[in-house]
Amino acid sequence: MESSVDVLLHPVRMRIIQHLINQQLTSQQLMERLPDIPQASLYRNIKKLSDAGILHIVNEIPIRGTVEKVYSIHNPNTSLSGTVDISRMSKDDQMGVFIKFMANLMGEYDRYLNQENIDFRADGVTFRQTSLYLNDHEFEEFIVDLRDVYSKFSQNKLQEGRRRRTLATIIIPGEKEGEK
Repeated sequence: MESSVDVLLHPVRMRIIQHLINQQLTSQQLMERLPDIPQASLYRNIKKLSDAGILHIVNEIPIRGTVEKVYSIHNPNTSLSGTVDISRMSKDDQMGVFIKFMANLMGEYDRYLNQENIDFRADGVTFRQTSLYLNDHEFEEFIVDLRDVYSKFSQNKLQEGRRRRTLATIIIPGEKEGEK
């Protein structure tokens, strides 16, 4: 049996999950947002995520004798903020999650590179890394500000003139003071 981490971190499933962050969407809406994924594959991966308890049905809409399900990554019956608690995983499992995360990013970048007429500057392609020296309070403030920026733009809907842009954030703390 496939672990929930493996279910969660499959590249197609990660893309489905990315579109469901702060969203509630039907499979039809997901199909419109992910036109490069064949319909059968999309449905199969939605089912796998749903069976694993990662996607939740938050509404059912009757349409012409059938029922269209509305999916969310947030379980309306719990107050959990995430789908996987990595602090309970072994170090090997955590590294596996990180490797799959990075592999997903590489897949996104590969799809970008394989487009016709790419323009790094005009498209805003960038890699950034910086180290910040923050106490716990400053770090909490930074995270709140970062969430506010994400929240402001994550509500944008797909429309003419907008294109999906993948933004990944990785926060890795350094050693605590006095530890070496």
